[in-house]
Amino acid sequence: MSAPSFTRQDVSIPSGADTCAGWLYLPTGVTKPPVVILGHGLGATREMRLDAFAERFAEAGIAALAFTYRHFGDSTGEPRQLLSITRQLADWDAVIAYVKGRPDVDGARIAVWGSSFGGGHAITVASRHPELKAAVAQCPFTDGLASAMALGPLASLKVLPLVAKDYVSILRRRPPAMIPLAGPPGSLALMNASDALPGYQALLPKNSTFRNEVAARVAPTIMRYRPGKQAHKIAAPILFCISDTDSVTPPEETERYARTAPCGEIKHYSAGHFEFYLGDAFEQLVSDQTEFLTRHLSPVGVTS
Repeated sequence: MSAPSFTRQDVSIPSGADTCAGWLYLPTGVTKPPVVILGHGLGATREMRLDAFAERFAEAGIAALAFTYRHFGDSTGEPRQLLSITRQLADWDAVIAYVKGRPDVDGARIAVWGSSFGGGHAITVASRHPELKAAVAQCPFTDGLASAMALGPLASLKVLPLVAKDYVSILRRRPPAMIPLAGPPGSLALMNASDALPGYQALLPKNSTFRNEVAARVAPTIMRYRPGKQAHKIAAPILFCISDTDSVTPPEETERYARTAPCGEIKHYSAGHFEFYLGDAFEQLVSDQTEFLTRHLSPVGVTS
């Protein structure tokens, strides 16, 4: 049996008054490798297949740091299941600063990788950090209004009473009123396309502690979040991996924004939004992304 081509460390990254838990993958036999930072989608944690992508990047000689946002999983932060776009973007900033401070990776060769809602964050973060060498936006959330319309105007309106209840919980200092992240078609959830709930469930490892809910107060902020509008500001090469059958992030909007990125590359896939993490779709995606990151981060070969 061949020796592993990377090692994995548990890391804890300060962000505000809390910490983001992460895994740092270091390629074996590489001195100061470049590094790619991986962040997940709506309410998801790094255990939901970010490790699969990180391992493949590490095998190619690129260090990879997969992290979980504050308020979720084994990261700290109260209340639990609070999805704050502002705080999540601050988490990205904190992880970038952490990577720059590590002596075992090359802090001058950093890329960001985000999927779904994290893909939207990757666009925003790349637009704010011109020092980054590359970015990958996988089935990215680019326009909250477009996604709300895909969910359906009536479904979006049904969320409002729960949002109001959650705001009352803030005033009364009570636990948040929760809304499911994913649910069956027609149900009250942030995502209720036919593939949303089974898609999330397929990403969960055994004995997962994942909670399929977030504080409902996030719903209006998601509708206002339009990271695609920042794509034209990205100086670094960025790869957009678009699902042509996406049920959550309309591919037409994603392509429209992607075409405004000065150094953007676009690849299309027939697999659905939640199929990108598994099977043949994963193999194609991770192969394309590894080629892209290798091309722009220039890792040295792994020595024997």
